[in-house]
Parts: sequence; structure tokens; C-alpha cells
Amino acid sequence: MKNRVWINLTMAILVAGLFFAVSCAKKTIVSDATAIEDQAKIEADKNAAKAKAEAQARANAQAREDADRIAQQELEDRIANEKALRQAKIMAAKKRFENQNIHFEYDSSQLSPMAKTVLKEKAAWLKANYSVSVTIEGHCDDRGTTEYNLSLGERRAAAAKAYLVNLGVSASRLNTVSYGEEQPEDFGKTEDAYRKNRRAHFAID
Repeated sequence: MKNRVWINLTMAILVAGLFFAVSCAKKTIVSDATAIEDQAKIEADKNAAKAKAEAQARANAQAREDADRIAQQELEDRIANEKALRQAKIMAAKKRFENQNIHFEYDSSQLSPMAKTVLKEKAAWLKANYSVSVTIEGHCDDRGTTEYNLSLGERRAAAAKAYLVNLGVSASRLNTVSYGEEQPEDFGKTEDAYRKNRRAHFAID
């Protein structure tokens, strides 16, 4: 009888121990699975954060590249505009030089105060553009003989040249020619037309 009791008691203890062991094993398996899931989530979060950081870095790099490109384009545009403006000023000054004549009194090659002012401007332009050579053309109105007007035109061109040389322009850059009455600026027969034709014109060679 006692043996049976001990056997039953032993069996109960073994069953309880086995149940406890199985229960602990289940808990261990569940804990391990949870730990694996947690680790996987941590890794996924890390990878997501890394991908986000890399994407942000690429976006920042692209933004800097775009900003640099825009800044470079703006710089190039500004340089081009400044160059165009300088070129326009150069062309305007050149056009003014060529289009601005000096005028003389009737039958005279003497330079007026106004003519000297214009010649000073031309001398400054010639000094700034030292590679330019100029032909000074002497012109007259149609009163007087052809021969006389050719001579008068030459004296007018020579007077303008001498004044420019006196202002520091090299004589080797200044040529002279007389057209006398052959190339009038105004074909009229009025005093105003005659005044326009009594001139020295400056042609860039």
C-alpha cells in the first residue's frame, strides 16, 4: 500500500515537473521569438533611418548642385550683360567720333572754340583706342573754284590734324585728304547748307 502511494506521489511529481519544464520551454520559445521580432524591428528601423538620411543627403547635394548651377548661370549672365554694355558704349563712342564733324567759317581754316572742344574729345578717344588710325577729310561749300576749294579743304584737314598732334595724338595715326566741294553734306543753296558743308570729317581707317 505504501509503495503504491509513493509511486503515485512520484508520478505526480514527475508530471508536475514535466508540465513545468514544458511551460518554461514554451515561455523561452515565446521570449526568443519576441526578441527576434524586436531585433528585426530595430534593424528595419535602422535601415529605414539610414535610407531616409541617405535620401536627405542626396536631396541636399542636389539642392547645392542646383544652387551652384543657378549662381554660375547668373554670374555668366551678369558678365555677358556687362560685356554687352561695355561693347555698346564702345560702339556708341565710336559712332559719335565718326559722326561729329567740326565746322569752319567761310573761306577759313581757323579752328573755332567749338571745334577745339570737339577735337579734345576726339583726342581723348584716340588715346583710349591707340590702335585706331583716322583719315581727316577737309570739305568746303561750292562757292569758289574747284582748285581753290581743294586747297582750302586740305588746309582745314591739316589744321585739325595739327591740333590733335598738339594734344598728344601720334601724327602717324592721322591721314588727311581734301574733297573740296565734291562731297557736300547738304545740297541746298542756303547759308545753313553752306555752314554744314564747311567741315572736317573724321573717318576711321
